[in-house]
Amino acid sequence: MLETVIDIRKISVNFDGFQALTSVSAKVQRNSIHFFIGPNGAGKTTLLDIICAKTKPTSGRVSFFSQKHNAISLTGMKEYQIVRKGIGRKFQVPSIFENLTVGENMELSLKSHKGIWSSIFQKPDPQELEEINRVLNKINLSDKINVRAGTLAHGQKQWLEIGMQLVQKPEVIMLDEPAAGMGKSETFKTGEILRELKSECTIIVIEHDMEFVKQIADVVTVLHEGKVLCHGHIDDILNDPTVQAVYLGRGKGNE
Repeated sequence: MLETVIDIRKISVNFDGFQALTSVSAKVQRNSIHFFIGPNGAGKTTLLDIICAKTKPTSGRVSFFSQKHNAISLTGMKEYQIVRKGIGRKFQVPSIFENLTVGENMELSLKSHKGIWSSIFQKPDPQELEEINRVLNKINLSDKINVRAGTLAHGQKQWLEIGMQLVQKPEVIMLDEPAAGMGKSETFKTGEILRELKSECTIIVIEHDMEFVKQIADVVTVLHEGKVLCHGHIDDILNDPTVQAVYLGRGKGNE
């Protein structure tokens, strides 16, 4: 039986009279790749902001069913507290230290829970180095460990930031348009990386590229005007006439 890891329950958000989300509910299953798709303005990013506590809901709640501790309500928590509980987030623009090497970026991410001085001066122990190398191998950057991060290709920068999240051993990673700006080959490789990583953590994705969605999605939730329009397997979503009318039919320019 599939286990729920994130339970989004009747989330509504009102920004000074603008209803960004209206009674949105969804269950994200453990070790799945769950996409939230929809036209611009559908409320996708706002929903991720709610999960990680960047935005407070007007009503509703989000619960996190961790394997490491008892179920908790994320609603009302601070952003840093949610990260420490095991939920990471990667934004669309890579946040990496471009003047540091790939390996140094990974080391800093690994030690993000430690004090600044230990992060700067304390070298990683053999076990930490082994973990860094393991993750770099998974994200196809093992041969770039001594390369300055700013010289990486766009897709490689995205993979590095995913690796920087993964090395912290989160239970859930949220990705905001990870394939944006990539060519077809980079996009496909990104999908293959995420498909392999889902054995380690649950992956929540916002995306416009429907080929990318079709490549790796386990579950898709379609949002439209702040409401859940449709939810299910990608084949059912693509064949749903309402989805075709409000999103797929007019969104081909985004594919």
